Amino acid sequence: QVQLVESGGGLVQAGGSLRLSCAASGHTFSSYAMGWFRQAPGKEREFVAGISWNGDSTFYTDSVKGRFTISRDNAKSTSYLQMNSLKPEDTAVYYCAAGGRPERYSARDYYTRLFGWGQGTQVTVSS
Repeated sequence: QVQLVESGGGLVQAGGSLRLSCAASGHTFSSYAMGWFRQAPGKEREFVAGISWNGDSTFYTDSVKGRFTISRDNAKSTSYLQMNSLKPEDTAVYYCAAGGRPERYSARDYYTRLFGWGQGTQVTVSS
């Protein structure tokens, strides 16, 4: 139904910024909540941020609150993750996915209920 492609990752110094994009195919993008997740080598996939289907509600894991901002532009079928004040511990492959209820995204293993996973985009923050 929905296929997603992440982009915008790269190598940045601590304190720098990146803006990730998640481009969706199809015309049903606006029907789904969206989420960003990340996974570092040897670690479980971790919830980062979620946004409701209409953008009215956003959710963040505690470690990124005040630094990251999730948004969406349904007219462009794209979700964004603005990442500021990046830290080395933010280093991971970042993925986006669709579906479910974003208020539940932080629950353990809830990400397995989502769909449309892309290939991910690498974010590396050096110190």
